[in-house]
Amino acid sequence: MNTHYGIYGGQYIAETLMPTLKELERQYFLAKEDPTFQAELDDLLKHYVGRESPLYHAKRLSEFCGGAQIYLKREDLNHTGAHKVNNTLGQVLLARRMGCKRLIAETGAGMHGVATATMAALFGMPCEVFMGAVDVERQAPNVERMECLGTTVRSITEGSATLKDAMNAAIREWTATAPETFYVIGTVAGPYPYPMMVKDFQAVIGHEARRQCLEQTGKLPEEVIACVGGGSNAMGIFAGFENDPSVRLTGVEAGGEGVATGNHAASINGGQVGILHGAKTYLLQRPDGQVTPTYSVSAGLDYPGVGPEHAYWADLGKAHYEVINDDEAIDAFDTLCRLEGIIPALESSHAVAQALKSAPLRAKSDVIIVNLSGRGDKDMENIREWKKQHR
Repeated sequence: MNTHYGIYGGQYIAETLMPTLKELERQYFLAKEDPTFQAELDDLLKHYVGRESPLYHAKRLSEFCGGAQIYLKREDLNHTGAHKVNNTLGQVLLARRMGCKRLIAETGAGMHGVATATMAALFGMPCEVFMGAVDVERQAPNVERMECLGTTVRSITEGSATLKDAMNAAIREWTATAPETFYVIGTVAGPYPYPMMVKDFQAVIGHEARRQCLEQTGKLPEEVIACVGGGSNAMGIFAGFENDPSVRLTGVEAGGEGVATGNHAASINGGQVGILHGAKTYLLQRPDGQVTPTYSVSAGLDYPGVGPEHAYWADLGKAHYEVINDDEAIDAFDTLCRLEGIIPALESSHAVAQALKSAPLRAKSDVIIVNLSGRGDKDMENIREWKKQHR
C-alpha cells in the first residue's frame, strides 16, 4: 500500500513505533474485510451513535442569503454531539480486536476526547486523554464530561498548551507504552495508516449525504463545504463526492485575526510544506522548521498542520481551501442560531460563514451542503468572552 499522497503523508516517526504501525495496518485491512467487524460497526453506528444523521434544508438561512439552497448535514445530532464518534467507534473496535489494554488520545475542543472517553466506557477500557492547558480552561464542560465517563485528562502546559502540544505528549506516551496502548488519533493526520483509516471511518458522512441529496433534490449539490483543522469532518463528507467533478469541494480554515496578522491557524493558505506529527504536509513553521504558535477562537481548528490528503488535494485543485476569520465565524454562529434554532460548534460556524458568502453568488436552484460537524454547547462561555473583548 502506498503510504503517501503525492509527496505528502508517510511515516516520519520513531523507529520503535514502526512495528506498531505495521501491525496496525495489517489488522486494519483484515478488519475491513471481516463481515463480523463491519456488522458490529454498522450496528453500533445505527443503534448507539444514532446514524444516519439527517440532511436538513435550512430554508430560512437560504432565504436570508437570497441564493443557493443550503442543506446542513447534521453531525451535531450524533451521540456525543459531533462527527468524532464515527472514528472513535471504529478505532476502539480495532483496538479491542488487536488485544490492546489501554486507550490514549489527544484533543483540542474536547469533542474527540469525549468521543474516545465514551467508547472507553462502552467497552470497559482505561483511557487517558491529553489536552492543552489553554483548551482545558476554555473547554471546561468537555473536561467534566470526560472525567464523568471515567477518563483521566492530562493537562499539557508546554509550548502553546493547545492541540499541537497535546498531540506531542500523546505520541511520546504512545512511543513509551506501545503495543499495549492504542493511540486513537482524532483526525486525518499523523503517520500512515491513520489518515487513510480515519477517512474511511468518517466517509459514512459523505456517502449518506450524497444519497440523501439525490433523494431530496434529485441531483448532486453544486458545492460541499466543511471546516478544516486537521480535516477529518471535511475529508469524511468529501469522500462521498470525490469522484464527482461537478461538485466543488470547499474546505474552510481558521483565519483567526487574519492571515496577514500571523494570528491564525490556516495551514494551507498560510503555511509551508514540512513534517508534523509523523507526516509531511502543510504546516505553520519558521524558516528553521520550528512550528509557530497558532490562534483561532475555535479550539478544534487551532492546529498548525492539516491532514496530508488535504495538502495533496489543495495542490491538485481537487478541493479548494478558503479562510474565515473569528468575527465572521461568530456572526455565522449568531445567524444560524437565530434563523434555524440550531446552535453550531465554532468549528462548524466557519463552514456556515463560508456558505453565507457562497450562496448569494449562486442561483436559487443550486444546492450547497454544509457539514455541521458538531454542536456548540461547549463554546458558549468562549463566545461570551470573545464578544466581551471585541464588541
